[in-house]
Amino acid sequence: MSENPDTEAPPDREPVLRLVPMPSDANYAGDIFGGWIMSQVDIAGSIPAIRLARGRVATVAVNSFVFKKPVFVGDLVSFYAMVAQVGRSSITVDVEVFAHRRPLGDTCVKVTEATLTYVALGEDGRPRVVSSQQLQA
Repeated sequence: MSENPDTEAPPDREPVLRLVPMPSDANYAGDIFGGWIMSQVDIAGSIPAIRLARGRVATVAVNSFVFKKPVFVGDLVSFYAMVAQVGRSSITVDVEVFAHRRPLGDTCVKVTEATLTYVALGEDGRPRVVSSQQLQA
């Protein structure tokens, strides 16, 4: 990383999702729509929840969502998600979002952080228990 004071190191693990936003994802000023970021955060958060639940999940709450810095067309946006808490049928996931400005550059900034809660669903579409066997696997 550079000596740029705005640069932040992303987590030392692989992101669950990595995208480059396009001009169609931006407003007239070139900033990426918050709704686009929220949608991608929801997808990224669902990935570890689906793996843990070993099946379908639904988003039941956005517990917190903070936009820290803008995202621009051409940024390489990386989404890091980790299970924070598991309840009887719920799975809470923390998501951190980092943007590499101009992907070949060395500036990386944390742009968003969020916490979402998902519920595991059975074949009938109703909440189901996340078993302790699933937690150990």
